[in-house]
Amino acid sequence: MTDPTDDAVSESPLAALHEQLGAKMIPFAGWRMPVQYSSIIKEHEAVRTSCGIFDISHMGQFFVEGEGATAWLNGMLSNDLSQLALDEGQYTFLLNPEGGVIDDLIVYRCEEERFFLVVNASKIEEDYDWLNQHLPKGVELANESKFWAAMAVQGPESPQVFAKLFGEEVELPKRNGYAAIDCEGELILVCRTGYTGEDGFEFFSATEMGSEWFQRFIDAGAEPCGLGARDSLRLEVCYPLNGSDLSAQRTPLQAGLGFFCKLDTEFIGRDALLKQKQEGLGERLVAIRYTGKGAPPRAHYLLCDEAGEELSELTSGVLSPTLREGIGMAYVPLTHAAVGTRVQVDVRGRKFPAEIVKKPFYKRA
Repeated sequence: MTDPTDDAVSESPLAALHEQLGAKMIPFAGWRMPVQYSSIIKEHEAVRTSCGIFDISHMGQFFVEGEGATAWLNGMLSNDLSQLALDEGQYTFLLNPEGGVIDDLIVYRCEEERFFLVVNASKIEEDYDWLNQHLPKGVELANESKFWAAMAVQGPESPQVFAKLFGEEVELPKRNGYAAIDCEGELILVCRTGYTGEDGFEFFSATEMGSEWFQRFIDAGAEPCGLGARDSLRLEVCYPLNGSDLSAQRTPLQAGLGFFCKLDTEFIGRDALLKQKQEGLGERLVAIRYTGKGAPPRAHYLLCDEAGEELSELTSGVLSPTLREGIGMAYVPLTHAAVGTRVQVDVRGRKFPAEIVKKPFYKRA
């Protein structure tokens, strides 16, 4: 997921429906998207307890295919695609030569040498250009983002919502799985990954069918949810926000996501990661939780040590609807990264006590 950066320049294919449903629309990563419908807390709780649906049509969809596609993508992405069976996906990184994060994305193996990539909204052009610069003969890269409407159906009751629409004869993919389904002559793609910490799936249809499918899921029991709830949900499970928690200036190792970097494979940025691993990370992305009451933490608020000396700033922050406490993440020097370290969050000159805690803040039962 990406951080809002620009004035809106693009409309979701579902925009008219969002307005009809009473959504509050805001600029986000070059798009005009719903931030909430009823309330962020209500939408957040719907995903934690039942089912919610998010418009994610702003995200990008690439297809890569051709002889040598696996080997080429393995040289571009940090995870190991050779581990993927057909119809399986994995979280991975597109890195620059210094090991910094260009984008974090999901890649699915559709066929032996055909892959489906879901990339972040504000990174579509940058990702495409970077991949295209390194594209070998015989491998094709297609940016099909404008042809797809996308939505994420999330929550413990999401499988039941899916079954209401498709019946028992059409099965959801397994966790991190992918399926291409022919629905009365319409091709739809279903992936089971998620960004909320709950069970759920991502649904891709033709752009002209997006609003109809979104409404069908609502009629089947899904609560429409906006970017506000999506942000609080992902932060509770410490999923990173591209452009805030992840950036071109910091590596996945510093973000605590080294598991998704297979250093025994050759990919752009690997040498920098190996060097950093040998020489030391310098700082690490940690989870921070208020130890008492306080004003809601937000990205870019200063983080201080126990004595009040500035350490860094929050990369993300929110008042957790589930925990009813302020939570956030920040990069801190390794000297202050241990769980239990006391810190303070500076909110417009007022300092609120907090501590470094183990990730994530929330785990589903």
